[in-house]
Amino acid sequence: MAGCSSEPSKPATSETPKPKAPEAITGSSAFYKCYISARGWAQDAQPYRVESHPEADSKGRDGKAGEWRAGFASPSQHATKFYTWANGDISHGVDDTYSPTNSSTQIFNVQFLKVDADKAFAVAQQHGGGELLEKEPDTPVFYVLDWNRQTNELLWHVIYGTGRDTAKLRVSVNASTGEFSRVEK
Repeated sequence: MAGCSSEPSKPATSETPKPKAPEAITGSSAFYKCYISARGWAQDAQPYRVESHPEADSKGRDGKAGEWRAGFASPSQHATKFYTWANGDISHGVDDTYSPTNSSTQIFNVQFLKVDADKAFAVAQQHGGGELLEKEPDTPVFYVLDWNRQTNELLWHVIYGTGRDTAKLRVSVNASTGEFSRVEK
């Protein structure tokens, strides 16, 4: 059946679509978007690491970033895979080998993730981050979420600087409770 419309047809325009403005979201938001894709790759996929990549536009303030990477492991496939959320799109890397004894790929249960990166940032600001950004406002901030085997807890590492080894300040915040854990050396 054909439908009628009282509106005249609109001429096709030759305008090119405008590129999306860079979007910054919190770590948990990006993580769950990646988690859905990872579960399509492997039903038993479990996270072991989430990390942000600060960009010139956002600098990682307020627990937000324009790009997040999440690493997942599949015990049944003996494989790991990274998923990247960037500006609303999700992509993935290639499979790598997974060993449950490797401390850098220590999987965690998603139910431990109750506190988002924005709350971790607020806690870190109270433990030296606020003073640092007041003195050096151009300092980028990035985030790493992983399981700490020694303390048996999920931690947000709020890192002020361009790299983990060269950071001006690193603050750990419990990702389950939101409590300050420690200033890392």
